[in-house]
Amino acid sequence: MQGRRDATLRFGIRLIEYLGSSRELLRLAVAAEAAGVDSVWFPHDLFMRNTWVLTSAAAMLTTRVRLGGVGINVYTNDPSEIATYAATLDELSGGRCILGLGMHTADMVRWTGVDTSDTLQRTRDAVDLIRRLLRGEVATHPGPSYRWGEQCYLRFKPLRPEVPIYIGAFGREFQELSGEIGDGSQPMITPPGSARFQTESIERGIARAGRDRSRFVISGCAWISLSADRRAAADSMRDMIATFGPYLEEEALAIAGLRRSDFDAIKACVDRRDHAGARARVTDDMLELGITGTPAEVISRIETLGAAGIDEIGFGGPLGPDPEAAIRLLGREVIPYFRSSPQP
Repeated sequence: MQGRRDATLRFGIRLIEYLGSSRELLRLAVAAEAAGVDSVWFPHDLFMRNTWVLTSAAAMLTTRVRLGGVGINVYTNDPSEIATYAATLDELSGGRCILGLGMHTADMVRWTGVDTSDTLQRTRDAVDLIRRLLRGEVATHPGPSYRWGEQCYLRFKPLRPEVPIYIGAFGREFQELSGEIGDGSQPMITPPGSARFQTESIERGIARAGRDRSRFVISGCAWISLSADRRAAADSMRDMIATFGPYLEEEALAIAGLRRSDFDAIKACVDRRDHAGARARVTDDMLELGITGTPAEVISRIETLGAAGIDEIGFGGPLGPDPEAAIRLLGREVIPYFRSSPQP
């Protein structure tokens, strides 16, 4: 197998809470830095472990890797809190904060009874307010998303006035907005075959705003289960698909020959906390929603993602039957393949 030079391809890890306790997640963050990834992300989902705490702890345990929360929604998290979090983490980490705003589904926010019908405008306004606060400005806003007055400014000076803001978005309009106003975009590339479908919407937003595509990062999140034992890798992926598959976009699922209705029985099992039943109903076709297999198989799938316009691969999901072993395998066999020079 020949390596190929690609100086722009980046690698990140998303440490979802199902991988273990807070201490275990932090141990995996340290392992990810040692493996050579560029960024470590902690999802900021409702009713789950708090990203503010985890990224702050990770900042004290790492020295190089960039750190951020991902999926920080602008409904249950006010821009004032998001900005102070970003500025504090950036200071604590020595300028390594990256901020991941947005949602990959509105369903979880709606659990709290919040109306998400103004997602596009609220996200646009929140990004503007956060940037103004980080620049040291008085961030007034007339509404209706936020009604801020003259006292809305940071009481301390951020280490950097420009912390990168990536936007996790779903649907064409939201993805176009992420290209228009973000420093990066974080689409879910589940299945991996939907990557071009996702990047086209983002790139339309970049072009509409007259921005330089080369300065924008499309950081696609792919579920991965990596192991030398392909069967063990597949078994590990089933739990991820059972939990999150029902929330994927209809258009993306269609690329894998699936429909949301295919997950009705699985979702019913999850809703009544029958996780074994949900797992048993995940079909082999559904496994194609992620990247599953040996290092050679994973490398082959990643090559297609780069060709589809993905600048950074964000490895999410179970990572593998043994998450720490999977991270070491990424660092030993997958990442070096892409960073090595082509062989003559």
